[in-house]
Amino acid sequence: MSIVVICSGGPYEDIYPLERFKSIEDVVFIGADYGSIHLLDAGIIPTEILGDFDSLSDEDWARVTKVVRHIDKAKAEKDETDTDLALLRAIAYQPTEIYLTGVTGGRLDHFEAAIRSIYRLQLENPHIVIKIINSHNEIRILLPGKHNILRDEKFRYISFFAFEKTVENVTLRGVKYETTNETIEIGTSRFTSNELILEQGYISFSSGICLMIRSSD
Repeated sequence: MSIVVICSGGPYEDIYPLERFKSIEDVVFIGADYGSIHLLDAGIIPTEILGDFDSLSDEDWARVTKVVRHIDKAKAEKDETDTDLALLRAIAYQPTEIYLTGVTGGRLDHFEAAIRSIYRLQLENPHIVIKIINSHNEIRILLPGKHNILRDEKFRYISFFAFEKTVENVTLRGVKYETTNETIEIGTSRFTSNELILEQGYISFSSGICLMIRSSD
């Protein structure tokens, strides 16, 4: 399995255009709670859906149960968020990439929880690329090493932030503002709004955790 797309229940206008994944042959779609409705609205029948479904009306519930074959309904009182459950299920497919959308609009606590979740899962699964995406942004947690960055006009601007720990020996190549063995301190905004000038660039660093955000206007 190569790609899993998770749609959570954030505002529809903030969700990445799900139609762009339709042409991919080897893709699994997972709906987390109201994200199942977002998928159906995009013309996509989820491979499976899960959550407590407290955001769905009786009409919504009837709609999803009519067409979705695999439904995992959880209790409302639980330690994990619906998005957490979906991420854990996505990992079980052993994908190379996980895309998570529907968590960046609406409630900020849900967004923060999603960031924390992908941080933990990225540490546990360094071989999987995990991204939070919406119509204007792509967010990743980077671990020490070298990470190639392909040019993408959808996300022209690129920023780097220290997450939890200072990022040491940062080298940037193929971008407008290059660096060699510099440090991204906790709390600094110095590495905000860079741009790729080549078809491919990279960031490398020796220690720390880096939050990379690619954005468009």
